[in-house]
Amino acid sequence: MATRKILEFGRDDMLRKHSRVVDKFDKRLWTLLDDMADTMYEADGAGLAAVQVGVLKRCVVIDVGEGLIELINPEIVSSEGEMINAEGCLSVPGRRGTVKRPERVTVRAQDRKGRPIEVRGEGFLTMALCHEIDHLDGVIYVDKMIEDVTDREEDE
Repeated sequence: MATRKILEFGRDDMLRKHSRVVDKFDKRLWTLLDDMADTMYEADGAGLAAVQVGVLKRCVVIDVGEGLIELINPEIVSSEGEMINAEGCLSVPGRRGTVKRPERVTVRAQDRKGRPIEVRGEGFLTMALCHEIDHLDGVIYVDKMIEDVTDREEDE
């Protein structure tokens, strides 16, 4: 397992590309997932999409403090409510902004062995799920940002 370089918004156009569906659930995929998790933890993030490390595959890893979630080919199949929270991104260092997201979502995906799974999220987990799935379609949170947030505003 290893850490990979995280691409930065404004420096790499790959972040704007659509990721491809994963159809091979092999050791290469498992290595990618392991490396993505290592990279996310090393960078002190809550989620990471494969495109952020230069791989155009529909894979994300998330850990909002409840343990690692690996999602292959994730799709949001239902959402409810709405919330506005400050978000940041490992590909947009030093910046945060408010974004409107659903309050609850249900995501269908596959695990690292290709088995179907379903994840239901609320609050921070919902934000992370939506944020990372957006990356797979070339969407970065700044595209949906309502306004920039400074550290001082967050402390108030």
